[in-house]
Amino acid sequence: MTQTQSPSVVRLIKKYPNRRLYDTKTSAYITLADVKQLVLDNETFQIVDAKSGDDLTRSILLQIILEEETGGIPMFSATALSQIIRFYGHAMQGVMGAFLEKNIQTFMDIQNRMAEQSQGLYGPHFGPEAWAQFMNVQTPVLQNMMNSYIDQSKNLFVQMQDQMQDQTRGMFNVFPFGPPPADPDKNRK
Repeated sequence: MTQTQSPSVVRLIKKYPNRRLYDTKTSAYITLADVKQLVLDNETFQIVDAKSGDDLTRSILLQIILEEETGGIPMFSATALSQIIRFYGHAMQGVMGAFLEKNIQTFMDIQNRMAEQSQGLYGPHFGPEAWAQFMNVQTPVLQNMMNSYIDQSKNLFVQMQDQMQDQTRGMFNVFPFGPPPADPDKNRK
């Protein structure tokens, strides 16, 4: 569900057993392409199973992502998808979801600021074609910036992990267990 309108105004879409989607606002059947357009238009909506009332919003959004991934230039490599799959059932699953969500939001904020700044510099004549050309020139700069951000995040995460391990060792030192085994990774740093 997208989040731009007030939470009380949720556009309800019902999915029927015949796999058709019915938009209760327009009283018409819609397609996945129409749902994608709702997302692009920042509409707040929820998709529910017409019979059971179960929330199907996530599964429909995943269908749209699947179509996008198979229909054009994919956003995710097989390696990235494999790594995401490995997080399911892992203790860090919840952290990974929040991490991805925050990073996507940060990326969108950067993109929006760049668009606003370009409008300020070039005025309303800065259309989609000019924006595409601008982004083609800026892509290496953005990639370097994102790589730097990822490296910094990785270093902070490693530091946090080391601190947590040290705190855990300190906490368990009060118990009459033998000394903790040496950490082979500490000697490699």
